[in-house]
Amino acid sequence: MSAQKKDPNRYTEIRNAKALRDYSVDEKFEAGLALKGTEVKSIRAGRAQISDSFGRFDKGELWMMNAHIEEYAYGNIANHITRRTRKLLLHKHQIRKIAQAMQVSGKALIPLRMYFKEALVKVEVALCTGKKNYDKRDDLKKKAEMDEVKKQMKTHRL
Repeated sequence: MSAQKKDPNRYTEIRNAKALRDYSVDEKFEAGLALKGTEVKSIRAGRAQISDSFGRFDKGELWMMNAHIEEYAYGNIANHITRRTRKLLLHKHQIRKIAQAMQVSGKALIPLRMYFKEALVKVEVALCTGKKNYDKRDDLKKKAEMDEVKKQMKTHRL
C-alpha cells in the first residue's frame, strides 16, 4: 500500500467578490506577497478574505492593506496578526507604472484574487476605476438581458 500523491495542480483560490461589482478593471498585474509561515498555512486552508483590501503606494513600495488572513489554527505564540500590512512584490517598472496611475489618474489598486502558483502565494491586483451607482444599474440590466436571451435560445433549440 502506498500513500496517495497530491495533485500538483491543486490550489486554493480566494476571490474578491466585490471588486468587479464596485470597480471597472483597467489593467491586471500578478504580484508576489511577503508572508510569514503561519499565513501561508492559513491561506492554503482557505482561511483568508480580501474583499475589503486595497493597495497603497508608500516610499517607493506597494503594500496590501486590510487583507484578513485568519490566525493558523495549530499555531503557537509566533502566530501572525490577522490584518497586518503586507508587502506586494513586483518588478520596479511595474511599481513605477502603478504608482503613476494611482497618483496622476486617481485609480485604485484592488486585489482580485489570491492563489498558489506552485509553492508561492500570488495576488492578482488590478488598477481600477470606481463605478458610480448608475454604472452598476447598467451592468445589472445588461446581465438580465443576457440571461433572458440565453433562456430564449435554450427554449427555441427544441
